[in-house]
Amino acid sequence: MAAFWSVAAAVSCFKLLLLPSYKSTDFDVHRNWLAITHSLPVRKWYFEETSEWTLDYPPFFAWFEYCLSILAGFFDPEMLKVENIDYRSEATVVFQRLSVIVTDLMYIYALKELYNYFSSSRKKSADTEDILQSPPLIQAAVLLTNFGLIVIDHIHFQYNGFLYGILLLSIVRILQGRNMSAAFWFAVLLNFKHIFLYIAPAYFIYLLRCYVFTSNEDGSLKWRSFSPLRLIGLGIIVVGVFTVSFGPFIILGQVPQVLSRLFPFKRGLCHAYWAPNFWAIYNIADKALAVAGTRLGLLGTENQTASMTGGLVQEFQHTVLPSISPLVTLVLSALSMMPALYLLWIRPKGVQSFLRALILCAFGSFMFGWHVHEKAVLMIIIPLSLLTIDKKKDAQIYLVVSTIGHYSLFPLLFTQFETPIKICLLAFTTLYAFTGVANIFRAPWSYTSLPLLSTPETLYLLGIVPLELYNSVIHNSLGLAYKLPFLPLMLTSIYCAIGVIYCWIRFYWITFYKKSKQKQS
Repeated sequence: MAAFWSVAAAVSCFKLLLLPSYKSTDFDVHRNWLAITHSLPVRKWYFEETSEWTLDYPPFFAWFEYCLSILAGFFDPEMLKVENIDYRSEATVVFQRLSVIVTDLMYIYALKELYNYFSSSRKKSADTEDILQSPPLIQAAVLLTNFGLIVIDHIHFQYNGFLYGILLLSIVRILQGRNMSAAFWFAVLLNFKHIFLYIAPAYFIYLLRCYVFTSNEDGSLKWRSFSPLRLIGLGIIVVGVFTVSFGPFIILGQVPQVLSRLFPFKRGLCHAYWAPNFWAIYNIADKALAVAGTRLGLLGTENQTASMTGGLVQEFQHTVLPSISPLVTLVLSALSMMPALYLLWIRPKGVQSFLRALILCAFGSFMFGWHVHEKAVLMIIIPLSLLTIDKKKDAQIYLVVSTIGHYSLFPLLFTQFETPIKICLLAFTTLYAFTGVANIFRAPWSYTSLPLLSTPETLYLLGIVPLELYNSVIHNSLGLAYKLPFLPLMLTSIYCAIGVIYCWIRFYWITFYKKSKQKQS
């Protein structure tokens, strides 16, 4: 356990070095939320719009900001004034940066619980604390040094470590068989950030199938085992958490206003920078068809420029392909999850079935969701990390999707000061992940491929190097920064989307293949 705490302490100290780094508009968002929750009565929280960064997270996160604001006043009271838009005093920066580092203790605690679980459950001895040899420690270190969490939270600025700590704590309670506690923590998580609704179907099906019902010896459903008391118990926990969260706004009659902030469907299909998913491919296909159609005289000159390449958060209409509505994305997301949920229902085999369904729900929502942020790829990568120490094929997929998924976050840090930081940090964390996972499975390094990966997969990942060289150097040197400013973002999205889609399809195939083999045996 000493090695675990050493890694956690080292990573926390490294985060302190990032205090003066780049701060995105999310820094101003959370500064404004501190001011709103501290200076205004509760009834005005979800109506305040002095700043464009209005409060649009669930009530628990609003109360979280309120608690932080109590301490913030000791650093700089000026940051707590709503009218101080874009306020960034040195004390404000230090406080907000430190608040992320301190709240990451939730993430560290959850990883400690996971480390203890995997260490005690492995048949082989895990008493070694070699960070390059012990599978549970490698897994914990990979999660502690997660590139995405470091750059998004401690450079770009958000509180994802705290939130993913709650998610992992909920998952480890599932692993431990403490289903009521898992339901409680996941309900709490939903009331901190509603994006986790994407993986809620996996929780619902698993708890209903494996807790409210039980299975026969052959794994089939035992219908007579239905337990009304367990169902009521789960309902009380979930409803209780939501009542505590939304209670004040129910009393004030403001639930519709809160929900309108949580689900703003007028932001458009894609974020300003396209997430590497199906819609990135769809957008570029529409753009290519529009250009081809214009040059062939099939479309008018007014269709030469597709608005979705402007890099803005807005609604737009596709030029050639059918435009996509929120309902379409909802249907496609649900359909993409159905096979995984069906497999989880008909014959679950331990908690690994739950993890696979959760990951596939995250994949499906990332692939087809409405206005998906590129940062949502962490919802795939972090749970997938938990499968890396048992099955080689799962580890292979993790290495590909984590590398390409983390690289897809590069455009979030676009200032020159952060360029060497993000490149070196990605190189270090990726090299450690490959080395550690290769040691777990005794996979050799070779001149033709990376450990565990095929030659095409290796070549694809190495393609990041020339892509980044173009984005960082060649694009500007050719004088294209003003003519085609969105081109590097588009190239990154398309290139990374290919890898993410490949991993999604392969992970689905492996899940079905494993299930079919189990059924035959």
